[in-house]
Amino acid sequence: MSTYTAVVHNEDDIFVADCAELGTVSQGYTLEEALTNLKEATELYLETAQYVPHGRTLITTFECLN
Repeated sequence: MSTYTAVVHNEDDIFVADCAELGTVSQGYTLEEALTNLKEATELYLETAQYVPHGRTLITTFECLN
């Protein structure tokens, strides 16, 4: 079992979930649904992909001038 990073944002009335390490993406009307769908999409991707892990993804924040 592996652990991946999910980046989730809201677009209108849906949540979009993106796996930072693999680039798999899914969506749902709730946060839980989006994460469940992302897990399923990622598992399907990993069944066929030749993924070689390159370490953990760094998630951070930064500021921009308006």
